[in-house]
Amino acid sequence: MDKTTETHKKRLKGVVVSDKADKTVTVKVRRFTKHPKYGKFMTIDKKYKVHDENNAHKVGDEVVIESCKPVSKDKSFKVV
Repeated sequence: MDKTTETHKKRLKGVVVSDKADKTVTVKVRRFTKHPKYGKFMTIDKKYKVHDENNAHKVGDEVVIESCKPVSKDKSFKVV
């Protein structure tokens, strides 16, 4: 298989928590993981700034985001 045809794009599911910026939404991604040393299960939240070309998504929407080449200093994901 040719390396140029392979895509290694990370896809995450999250909820839009802010849509105030132009062409940008902030998405909170929650994951459930086990602590490596103590074994306790915990939820970890992380917020990503995501490119939204048409300003189509509003606060509370569930979206799937995909990694892409950096659009700006903070944005390297886009809404699928």
